[in-house]
Amino acid sequence: MLACGLATHFVPSNRMLLLEESVKKVDTSNSFVVCSTIDQFCQQPSLKQKSSLNRLEIINKCFSKRTVEEIISSLEEVASNSASKWVAQTIQYLKKASPTSLKITLRSIREGRTQTVGECLQREYRMVCHVVRGDFSRDIFEGCRAILVDKDKNPKWMPPRLEQVHDDAVEEYFSRVDDLEWEDLDLPVMCSNGRIMESKL
Repeated sequence: MLACGLATHFVPSNRMLLLEESVKKVDTSNSFVVCSTIDQFCQQPSLKQKSSLNRLEIINKCFSKRTVEEIISSLEEVASNSASKWVAQTIQYLKKASPTSLKITLRSIREGRTQTVGECLQREYRMVCHVVRGDFSRDIFEGCRAILVDKDKNPKWMPPRLEQVHDDAVEEYFSRVDDLEWEDLDLPVMCSNGRIMESKL
């Protein structure tokens, strides 16, 4: 949760009552004061052996590459120098996935890093609308056929290779749906005061 940025602090359960008592004494809504109060009870969580955070160095090295092709190439380089089952499985999963889906997902994740929650929801809504409508690709239906209907687990993606999915094709997934029956997501604008809390990892 911390590494994903979904949580800002880790407080062990045996310190929660102490934290609660301290927070009750805080007589301000100033986020700096609230954060510093919570910080007094925080600690680094211990990692389970199978935790992805134990692979964070490899994840950061490989998945920080600019394109999906470069990510896979980087993973293959790591695999050639290591017997990591996780790396081999990750390469296999990426190579079996829809090339179009991989590219639009990477783009969505990258854009989301600098966007508000509302902007992320709108971007993902547009992307999912185009996918479900089959506007630019029928890969979602082909994936459902291969996994759920025929169960042959052998989808025929179109286009079949990453290098055939061009940036302009990816761009289309993030455009407003040109259909009055598919209204754009219109969220109220939320204002944010004070400090933006950041993950502790």
